[in-house]
Amino acid sequence: MLKKSILATSLLLVAMSASAGKFNAIKPPPAQGQLGSVVVNPYGYAPQTAVVDLGGYRIDGAKVTVHGKGEQGVAIRYDVSKRSIMDHNGVPIFGLYADFDNTVTLEYVKNGIEVIEDYSIYTLAQRGGAVVNGVKANWPEVAVTTVADGFEDRLYMMNYLLPVAGSYDVQWKGGMGAGDWDRHTFTYVVDTQGETRWVLDTSKIHDAKQLDKRGIIMGVHQMDNGDIVFGQGNYIYRFDMFGKKVFEWRLPRGYQDFSHDMKAMPNGHYLVRAAKTNYLRDDGKRVHTVRDQIVELDQFGRLVEAWDLNTILDPLRDDMLKALNAGAVCLNIDKDKLGQATKIEPDAPFADIPGVGAGRNWAHVNSIDYDAADDSIILSLRHQGNIKIGRDKQVKWILSPAAGWQGELASKLLQPVDSQGQALTCTSNGECNGDFDFTYTQHTTWLNGKDYGNPAVKGITSFDNGDGRHLRQPFFRQDKYSRGVEYKVNEADMTVEQTWQYGKERGYNWYSVVTSNMRYRSDKDTMELFSANINMGTKGKRSGGILSEIDYRSKEVKVEMAFTWLMPRNAAYRAMAIDVNKLGQ
Repeated sequence: MLKKSILATSLLLVAMSASAGKFNAIKPPPAQGQLGSVVVNPYGYAPQTAVVDLGGYRIDGAKVTVHGKGEQGVAIRYDVSKRSIMDHNGVPIFGLYADFDNTVTLEYVKNGIEVIEDYSIYTLAQRGGAVVNGVKANWPEVAVTTVADGFEDRLYMMNYLLPVAGSYDVQWKGGMGAGDWDRHTFTYVVDTQGETRWVLDTSKIHDAKQLDKRGIIMGVHQMDNGDIVFGQGNYIYRFDMFGKKVFEWRLPRGYQDFSHDMKAMPNGHYLVRAAKTNYLRDDGKRVHTVRDQIVELDQFGRLVEAWDLNTILDPLRDDMLKALNAGAVCLNIDKDKLGQATKIEPDAPFADIPGVGAGRNWAHVNSIDYDAADDSIILSLRHQGNIKIGRDKQVKWILSPAAGWQGELASKLLQPVDSQGQALTCTSNGECNGDFDFTYTQHTTWLNGKDYGNPAVKGITSFDNGDGRHLRQPFFRQDKYSRGVEYKVNEADMTVEQTWQYGKERGYNWYSVVTSNMRYRSDKDTMELFSANINMGTKGKRSGGILSEIDYRSKEVKVEMAFTWLMPRNAAYRAMAIDVNKLGQ
């Protein structure tokens, strides 16, 4: 019996060997050019990307041109390095139009011969990804009003948030911070014709019914190699712009509730805004804190440092809190309270509400930056001000009206000065006698990257939303305005000068009560501003946002787009120009 079995096995092996060619030969999909076939959405996350497979050949680099649609269409051009080609086993393609037969030109050298050839790449129709009663469009509307010469190739990443069915069916136990926030997030790139040229398929990482997949995509930044980082719920992510996931990390045990911002550091670490679970207060009560923790994760996602703002700052300071618009505290929009001042109850429940003490929304950190010069972090606290803190957990300076700051913290307040360095007189509520104003409920206080020839001098930009300006609500809401502002901080003499502003002159029609962002763009010497939520409280109007690039010197508008969101009182979060030249590196 054993001999028969051995014989049968031998005959089978001989038969397989004889037909080895049939088993081992692979017939690839048809190729359009001298490389392999085209794979659309190769990683499943970015439906308007593709890879032209190498097909077994070797090339050391390539130039890519995704041609524009029609006469006015915007062409996207970038170089692809050997490293990137190896990583994708092909030439990665970014910037395809949806539901369109795109023409893409590749230039490369194969076997010592220069090749220039066109590929036809079709993508599926754009999907909104969420079904909400009352929404009659698939995508936010955009009207391009200004594109100056030399700015035609600008690309902007948008971050818009739409409530979806099931968003409010699941809640975190204990009223934790942003844990109850849940939205379908439109994360996409538009060109200066208003065309969508890239989309992150967020349905692959978001599910309103699963605790680990709930949340809102926030804090999107492009890194030096072209990747983007962001967070959602209890996770942070890194993707390349061709849809390849680099990592997906859960926040460290003991921390929850990512929202608003994260920052990549030069050493490969990441600063992340979070909340602390089971936090022990001085009165012995245990709570989940709200938007008041900064954690540093290493390149493997391990916790290496944490800043507990409850112990660094004064969680009982309520001067800004009492001036807030009670109907619009970040994304908690209540149309019945819009325009009313917030009432702060010292014994209010522990939850995501404006209030004092750990376990309530006393700080509301909405941006993080890192200053490598002195290993410090710069924070925008919506409910307190702009603050710089060292790794030793000591406050270096505070940019805020003086009201409510006491003791050692009061000594850290920056002194406003004019352009000649002369001190300005300001009331405790922040009204100054010169060309200077503080920020109120601001977002995105970031370093501007300028070199002032003095290491003690730092430039920062901030989107000054302006709610509670001078620590009060105006009698007429039309008196409110937002602005982008730049300051020059001299850390040696503890002074601050206002060096640039824009938006005040546009008045209430440019006012965004929540979110928004601003940053300096050195490549064209412009300020990029996104007033994200205009008409938030206007009855009968859908809210929208205005994205602008403003010439730094002349304040001429170089690019401007007006967005209309899909529902009334809808919110967008941020927008930013992305650098296509980083993509294929």
